[in-house]
Amino acid sequence: MTLTASCGLEIPLRIEINPRARRLILRLDEKKREAVAVAPSRRHVRDAARFAAERIDWAATRLRSLPPQVSLTDGGVIRLRGEDCRITLDGEGRRARLIEGEPFMLSLPGDPETIARRAERYLKSAAREDLAAAVEDYCDVLGVAVRRVTIKDTRSRWGSCTSDGRLAFSWRLIMAPPDVLEYVAAHECAHLLEMNHSPRFWAHVARCRPHWKKERAWLRKHGASLHAVAA
Repeated sequence: MTLTASCGLEIPLRIEINPRARRLILRLDEKKREAVAVAPSRRHVRDAARFAAERIDWAATRLRSLPPQVSLTDGGVIRLRGEDCRITLDGEGRRARLIEGEPFMLSLPGDPETIARRAERYLKSAAREDLAAAVEDYCDVLGVAVRRVTIKDTRSRWGSCTSDGRLAFSWRLIMAPPDVLEYVAAHECAHLLEMNHSPRFWAHVARCRPHWKKERAWLRKHGASLHAVAA
């Protein structure tokens, strides 16, 4: 189903059934660039569609404020550790290789049909390497131990920490400047001491990243651009 906003923008609408929902909800799937109407049961599907139609201008405003999507395709330019990086099929052999220059070149020789998957795999591997190193450093600073570090494609959080010492991070942090990635790593390591955002928690973060406010501000301002890379 497609709805048309008053500005003329056509927006795909997806309806989801969630028995735990206590009311009709309209949200935006920024990755797929579509509106999502959530209904408590199937008998509320028509109500959900009508609810979305009445509020589609809100979704249109949100969509138009998002940065343009970037595809992981041959010739596409993404950010890697805060620097421009062009994806290319050119190169020898079959292994992914990062070539320094202005811009950097991510060489992914092989089947053009699989370039997006291979680019994402490279970025996830780079994120895992950088985040694991950062976590190790900040665990040493704070005197804590981590059980496991995993890389995910989360939408609402850049990182998370469980009470049993497991840390998870968005692989998209590899596209941010290194200081920003380091801040998120320090933030989650600090949660190993304080599972809250109390003054004591932020004091732990400041021990690791004295300029954490500036790094957090960058993420709040530019985080949507990291999610705009289609993977």
